[in-house]
Amino acid sequence: MVPIHGLHHFAWRCRDAEETRHFYEDILGLPLVHLVQADNVPSTGEYCPYVHIFFRLRDGSHLAFFDLGDDTIAAPSPNTPGWVNHLALQVDDEAALKDAKARLEAAGIDVIGVVDHHFIRSIYFHDTNGIRLELTTHVGSPEYMSSKKAAARGELDRWTARKATRRQADGA
Repeated sequence: MVPIHGLHHFAWRCRDAEETRHFYEDILGLPLVHLVQADNVPSTGEYCPYVHIFFRLRDGSHLAFFDLGDDTIAAPSPNTPGWVNHLALQVDDEAALKDAKARLEAAGIDVIGVVDHHFIRSIYFHDTNGIRLELTTHVGSPEYMSSKKAAARGELDRWTARKATRRQADGA
């Protein structure tokens, strides 16, 4: 296996680079640290003028966006509920989570939560591109996390069997 050390960046299309910069830098506090502007895509050679912007998280990873100059956001997946595809970002603690919620709401952003998932507590909201974001903080005890790790493979096997049974019943 290739040794994967961590996330370098997650990239997504945005409607407008400045609008996206304002949201991620001014509201969420992630610094804009790099910008690439080009007319041709390096990996394909395709002509497509773009700007690629990078915001650094505290762990050194980045969120990145492509502005293709046409004021269009990425279309949501038509076969997936809107709550499924999202990006979860970790904050220090519950106080930081509540502070973030207050800051987002003060900026006019609709926020769901704080939601208790037993091992994390989270808030949910959308950025200016319609991307669902989650801010979360870890609250699970080491014992709880250890028990979940020990049970995860068996739980997945039971889900896989349940899914297969359901698909057979549906004639798939």
